[in-house]
Amino acid sequence: MMGRIRHWWVAAGVVVVALGAAATELAVDDGFGSALKAFVAGALAALVAVLALTLPGVDWRGLLLGAFFIGSGVAAWVFMDEPLVIWALIGVQGVFCLIWGWPYLSNLREGVRLGATWLGVAYWVLGVIGALLVFDVGVTAQRVAYAGIAGLAVAAVVGLVRSGADLTVGIVAAFLFALAALLLSGSGNLFETVHTVPPGKWGASFEGRFWGGEYLLYHPNALAGLAVMVAIRVGPDKLFAAWQRLAVTALAGFMVYATNSRTAFVLLVAGGGLHAVMLWWRRRRDIPGLPDYGDTRRTLVAAAVPFLVLALVLIVSGGQGFIFKERYGSGGVTSGRVDTWKFVVDEWKAAPVTDKLFGDTKTARAVVERPGGEGLLLPTDSSAVGSLRRGGVLGVVAFLFGLALLLWHGLAWVIRRGPPAPAWFAMAAIASVPTLALNDWLLGGTGGTFWILLLAGEAYLLARRQAVLPKSRTRAAA
Repeated sequence: MMGRIRHWWVAAGVVVVALGAAATELAVDDGFGSALKAFVAGALAALVAVLALTLPGVDWRGLLLGAFFIGSGVAAWVFMDEPLVIWALIGVQGVFCLIWGWPYLSNLREGVRLGATWLGVAYWVLGVIGALLVFDVGVTAQRVAYAGIAGLAVAAVVGLVRSGADLTVGIVAAFLFALAALLLSGSGNLFETVHTVPPGKWGASFEGRFWGGEYLLYHPNALAGLAVMVAIRVGPDKLFAAWQRLAVTALAGFMVYATNSRTAFVLLVAGGGLHAVMLWWRRRRDIPGLPDYGDTRRTLVAAAVPFLVLALVLIVSGGQGFIFKERYGSGGVTSGRVDTWKFVVDEWKAAPVTDKLFGDTKTARAVVERPGGEGLLLPTDSSAVGSLRRGGVLGVVAFLFGLALLLWHGLAWVIRRGPPAPAWFAMAAIASVPTLALNDWLLGGTGGTFWILLLAGEAYLLARRQAVLPKSRTRAAA
């Protein structure tokens, strides 16, 4: 009876949220058709939040940590012209990490063993050195702040996993709540052909992709990437119910379609392919967490599900038009990425020795302002190129070392003997490789959603291998 009562309350809550979205749209639009679309979008947003609430094993500290990272990422778009708001949120994150990260030196020493630490922190340290060598006080101070926040995040994660906390479920729960909020904010335009982007924001004329709403928005690639990251964490883990694993996979496909994101599509392709490989590999060696679907037919169906979702995305999005369509008026199929990368390399060649070794020193975040870019401060949209821009040659070396270390930890079940990594972490580590040329979310910072998930997963994995975790908190799947 209690279960039925809870179900009724959940259903009522979903309907109330959906009606609120429909009423809001009806108030600003004359058509009942638009209100009906908003009702469906509002219901979807509420169901995504319900999905987050049903996830087992959510640690509130992981939930808060994930909320800080996704919150600062969204704030970077919403408050693009108000950096104090973004810094205030980052400051609150720093306070919590100060509390969680003690003893700092011990935790940071442990953090050096993590590949994710080298990916997301090393370039900030190198950037500080470069700014000091050119005597730029302003850039040095800002980079010290960024490096401090990143280092505190590492110390906090290491300290928390030592106490037995698996932060990753809470992190993806925060991602789901963020997705729910963005879907609700954009409920009036989610199912429209033309999507709303506030005037004056970057991408204001880029209305063929879903960004969220007028007051809460996020870059489409990052938005879809969140959903795919959730699918990678939840989908191949038997800790979660079958319906939850199926739901996150379907959600990932829908968000890829709504945002028209090729970056997230590639990540989902990599995840689906690795899932199929793992199901085949488990015949030779068990992989922790990977569900056992029993007979061959069910296993083949499970392996095919991500590809069916991907096929639907291609069909609904127009097939080759989705893959090869030019997203902007210029820049080609890569949306200007190649032009940005060429510009970064050309500037690096012409830069003084200090910049060659330690990265660009003109701005704190080493953003790119290339000719013909309409004065925009662009990211590199590539973790590999970003490591060169932000950390110079030494940054590239540190990045490659971190990536190799991350893969070494994730692929223990293939390349060496010893306790294998959970299926989801191995999948996430390998799937991150093709995104090196598409997004810079492995470098941490305000867009480092993938980075914080990998950091928390890798830290928990190494702590478990060292038998540091209390037995009562260690999963049976380990």
